[in-house]
Amino acid sequence: MKLKPRFDYKSLFVVIYAVAFILYSFLILKPVDAISIDGHNVLIMPGIDLISDVATLSLEHGRLNTPDEIVGSYSNVRNKTLLIGHSSTVFSNLHLSSFGDTIIYSGKTYSISSIITMPKEKIDMAKLLESSSRDTLVLMTCAGELYDNGDSSHRLIVFASIN
Repeated sequence: MKLKPRFDYKSLFVVIYAVAFILYSFLILKPVDAISIDGHNVLIMPGIDLISDVATLSLEHGRLNTPDEIVGSYSNVRNKTLLIGHSSTVFSNLHLSSFGDTIIYSGKTYSISSIITMPKEKIDMAKLLESSSRDTLVLMTCAGELYDNGDSSHRLIVFASIN
């Protein structure tokens, strides 16, 4: 007696699902510190759903020009990097950050250690950008009252240190 092969839809579904999951894992689920956009540094803040390309900035006439849609980085000392962005675009949710949140930048993982809001005129940029004994990020954006010239009365500053 000869048995007919029986087609099993359940087994086919399991195989298709397994293949799809494996492909998804390899193609989509890259480790976050391996992500780069066009070969540039990337800032990742999972707590506020932020992934942004980061442009390296330089001082022009004593000022840093903030990019319109992405984060800008500036560092002139050891172990400290300033990351700036507009509160109306890339850092629109920075105020939702919390103490202990993870930040991934340049392949390193940081943890938010402090969040402050202070009047713009009280910020001492030289002190803010002093070198540090350990890797530190300083994220800064506008906060407070919006002026007619597009500037704001305060700055939201987030400090994060390497884990």
